[in-house]
Amino acid sequence: MLLGVWRGWFYLLVALPVLYLFPFLVVALLLPNGYRAVFWMARNIWAPWVLLGMGFWPVVKHHPLADTRQAYLLIANHASYIDPFLMLRAWKKPFVFVGKKELVAIPLFGYLYKRAAIMVDRSSSKSRFGVYGRASQQLNQGYSVCIFPERDYLDESVLLNPFKRGAFKLAIEHQLPVLPLAFYDCKRKMPWYTYYGRPGTLRVQSFAPISTQGLNEDDLPQLQEQAYQTLYHALTQDPKKAIQQALDLWERYGT
Repeated sequence: MLLGVWRGWFYLLVALPVLYLFPFLVVALLLPNGYRAVFWMARNIWAPWVLLGMGFWPVVKHHPLADTRQAYLLIANHASYIDPFLMLRAWKKPFVFVGKKELVAIPLFGYLYKRAAIMVDRSSSKSRFGVYGRASQQLNQGYSVCIFPERDYLDESVLLNPFKRGAFKLAIEHQLPVLPLAFYDCKRKMPWYTYYGRPGTLRVQSFAPISTQGLNEDDLPQLQEQAYQTLYHALTQDPKKAIQQALDLWERYGT
């Protein structure tokens, strides 16, 4: 019951800033460079409000080669509703999320999301192809692009689900370096389902950027595998074994 209340509190925390800031966000998105103001509010107001309100404290460590002035394809393991808020706190340079089209249906938030994110309908090949054109527009303005590349990420029994190809195809087409970030604690502390979870520290670690310079589509499987192995190795070598604890709890309570 307490977990259910805690999870319900999450949705309230998410909604209140959207309602309060909605007029300002709408105006900002109408301006030519208004997305930077929207990103600033999301990163410095919305994300801290949600994270701290849920009892989470981000601890971020970046690899020395992760240049905050460089545009990247940002990727991370996806295990929780809290992941987008953690990503906003983990990376300062403005970036644009690539996310599922279904979120457009959420009142008010969907209106903003449609104008601030790159939407994709995963059931439509035309929509997936359209991502490349919309991402190109954002990259030309100097923004990074953030994609959670796992397939079937709602499967709580898997440490790291296989990656989709689209993110890495985008990186190769734009010669955009890939920056992997490991989210160590989200699967343990706020999983998709309510069988377990608790407040606490959320650790993030970025790794050496993976260059795509000179790569072509033939190199896509190798790039995809290198990115996957970087995150898989990081998660399995975590001294605190947070994801393994989550897998054990899921086996005990969730299956």
